[in-house]
Amino acid sequence: MDFLKDAFKGSLTNILVVAGVAIVAPVVLPVVMTMARPVVKGVIKGGMALADKVQEMVAETGEQISDLMAEVRAERAAAVNPGEKG
Repeated sequence: MDFLKDAFKGSLTNILVVAGVAIVAPVVLPVVMTMARPVVKGVIKGGMALADKVQEMVAETGEQISDLMAEVRAERAAAVNPGEKG
């Protein structure tokens, strides 16, 4: 019988908590979502701005690397063919 007592110990509290949440949630949840929406939008806007900035930086870095590769190719070509000017 001790097993049954332990099994149901605190279950009334749990039932009351669940019932309270079920009653309050439909009222509180829309208010919380209304308040949270601008915050979520701000986070999304910030993330998009960050993604744009990162994309811009990657493009610039790629362009710089491409320029360096072109310089190295030109120097190598000049080293192989020292008589030609380019």
